[in-house]
Amino acid sequence: MSTSTSAALDAGRGPAEHDVRTQIIEAATAHFSHYGYDKTTVSDLAKAIGFSKAYVYKFFSSKQAIGEVICANCLSQIESEVHQALQGVQAPAERLRLLFTVIVEAGLRLFLQDRRLYEIAVAAATDQWPSAQAYEGRIRQLVEDIIKDGRASGAFERTTPLEDTSRAVYQVLLPYLNPVTLPHLVALHKEAPSALQELVLRSLESRPQ
Repeated sequence: MSTSTSAALDAGRGPAEHDVRTQIIEAATAHFSHYGYDKTTVSDLAKAIGFSKAYVYKFFSSKQAIGEVICANCLSQIESEVHQALQGVQAPAERLRLLFTVIVEAGLRLFLQDRRLYEIAVAAATDQWPSAQAYEGRIRQLVEDIIKDGRASGAFERTTPLEDTSRAVYQVLLPYLNPVTLPHLVALHKEAPSALQELVLRSLESRPQ
C-alpha cells in the first residue's frame, strides 16, 4: 500500500476515539525519545501503552504512520516559531534574515537536544514522507513570497527571473532543512552563524540601473 493511501486511511480511523489516538501519539513520542525510532516496533508501543498490537493498528496502519504524525508535529512547531518571529516585521531583508535564523536554530536544537526524535526526521527526509515534503514546500513558498515583497518594494533586484532567484535562495537554506546534512553544518554554523544569510541578502540587493 502506498504512503499516500495509508495516510488517507489513517485520517479516517477512529474519528470518535480521538483521545485514544492522542494517547498513542504521546506514548510513541516518549518511547521514540527514549529508545529511538529505528529500534522501536509497533509491538513495543502497544506493550508500553497497555494495548494490543491489533488495537494500535485500528488507529494507525504502520509505525511510519505514527512517525508521520510526530514528524508533522515537530515541523509544525518550527513553522510556528518562524511565523511568530516574522509577525509584525515588514522589511523583506529582515524577514528573510529571520527566516534563516529561526530555521537554522530550530534544526540545530532538534539535532543537539533530542537525538532520538531526530531519527524520525532523518527517516522522513530519507524516505520522502509526505509530512517532510509538504513542510519543505511551504518553506520554499515562504521564501518566494518574501522575495516577491522585496522586489515590489524596490529592496531586491528584479533582473533575475523570480523562479531562479527563489530556487537559489531556497537551495542555500535546504541543507539546514534536511536533517541528513544538518550534522555536518554544526561546526560551520558556530564559526559564522550569519555568513550565508548576509551573502544571500547582498546578492538580492537592488542596484541602480
